[in-house]
Amino acid sequence: MPILTLITFLPLFGAVLILFAPKGKDNLVRWISAGITFLTMVLGFYVFYIFNRNTAELQLVEKASWIPSFGISYFMGLDGLSMAMLVLTPFLSFLAAVYSFNIKERVKEYFFFFLLLETGMLGVFVALDFFLFYIFWELTLVPMYFLIGIWGGPRKEYAAIKFFLYTLFGSVIMLLGILALYLSVPAATRTFDIMELSRIHGLTPGFQQYIVYIALFIGFAIKVPVFPFHTWLPDAHVEAPTAVSVILAGVLLKMGTYGLLRISYTILPDAAKYFAIPLLILAFINIVYGAFVAMAQKDLKKMIAYSSVNHMGYCLLGIAAMSTVGLNGAILQMVTHGVITSALFFLVGVIYDRTHSRDIDGFGGLMNKMPVYSALMIFACLGSMGLPGLAGFVSEFMCFSGAFSSTLNPVVYKTFTALSVAGLVITAGYFLIMIQKVFLGPINDKWKDIPDMNMREMIAIAPLMVLMVLLGILPVIASGISVESVKSLVSILGVKV
Repeated sequence: MPILTLITFLPLFGAVLILFAPKGKDNLVRWISAGITFLTMVLGFYVFYIFNRNTAELQLVEKASWIPSFGISYFMGLDGLSMAMLVLTPFLSFLAAVYSFNIKERVKEYFFFFLLLETGMLGVFVALDFFLFYIFWELTLVPMYFLIGIWGGPRKEYAAIKFFLYTLFGSVIMLLGILALYLSVPAATRTFDIMELSRIHGLTPGFQQYIVYIALFIGFAIKVPVFPFHTWLPDAHVEAPTAVSVILAGVLLKMGTYGLLRISYTILPDAAKYFAIPLLILAFINIVYGAFVAMAQKDLKKMIAYSSVNHMGYCLLGIAAMSTVGLNGAILQMVTHGVITSALFFLVGVIYDRTHSRDIDGFGGLMNKMPVYSALMIFACLGSMGLPGLAGFVSEFMCFSGAFSSTLNPVVYKTFTALSVAGLVITAGYFLIMIQKVFLGPINDKWKDIPDMNMREMIAIAPLMVLMVLLGILPVIASGISVESVKSLVSILGVKV
């Protein structure tokens, strides 16, 4: 079986397999899920190993006619824009599956939806036919709705419905954009092939292309999320189970930025340049607004959720730059944010499992009782703050550098990039305040007997800490795979660099 198909549908096979597990065999379901996600991760690492970093051409292409009368094909492939996420998705899914061993209710249903979600996410990053892409895009919606709505916190129904309505609205608007692109091509040659559409540019520059760009952008922006479409995210994160928050932050948000690069920038380059400055302004709002709102939070998980709005703004900043440095920085930021924020959500889950509280002001002195946990949490916070030597620094530096040196409109870009630096300062502020309140000072008597981390939690979190250091010291491991594809994308955009 072709390897991309195998990677994509192996979790679906696992989801079907656990449906046949005997009733009451919850441990069997857990181990099957862990085994399937582990195999998928290994295959992802294998593809990463054989991937040719010296070309922008598609690799491991799988293509077959599907519905020829409508120009629909089963088309999968890989290049530098998607390779990093094909590795990160199964990696985080495996760690989340291990952490999910603490799920006690309706275990079979939980892991069924979890594995179904993994198939949807993987499919988005390898599908190169619009019809197939949209199926996978929508496939992520249903399992995430149930994972939040059934296994979430006290306001889980509200959060799940809000997530569903926001993302469904975005998907419908995006579908209209996809159909407009399809119908813009002469009837004899109509196709859903993303690569073919990027070559023929069916819509001529002007009003029509701008409208289609906006339709696609709304769908992608809700997923990122971009201000003002961000309000579903904090509710979803706060109510979701820990492992689901990890997948939501580490992978699902990146589907939006990936869609901008893969579809909006390659198929509608003129509209992308036309809306570059509005995207720059939205990136600035995400960075500074997200940081300020994060600082105002008393709930630890909600603070991390708003930090995602802040940090995804760096991705948008690099994308808006339309330069090789900025775009490579945005792709690297997708990876580093996935690693760092996943670690933070895991660690919030550790403390919540013990105390059933996330009140920042209600702890204090945890370093005295939980030294291992405290060290890992502070380390992850430093990574999110962009400390040199850790994963976040290089990607954020590249995003800022690419935007500051953009040739599109130097004065505007330099101004908004300089203003966006305030987000870095505010980020440092809210993390340091949180560290001081939660870990330093006298211990709250309520938590004087709180235990430190156990082995299951360490297995789920330690690999992320290692990767945080590795990507900080050798960022080329992740950034090197996108260089040639980004050069090709910049040439499509026609931006002078």
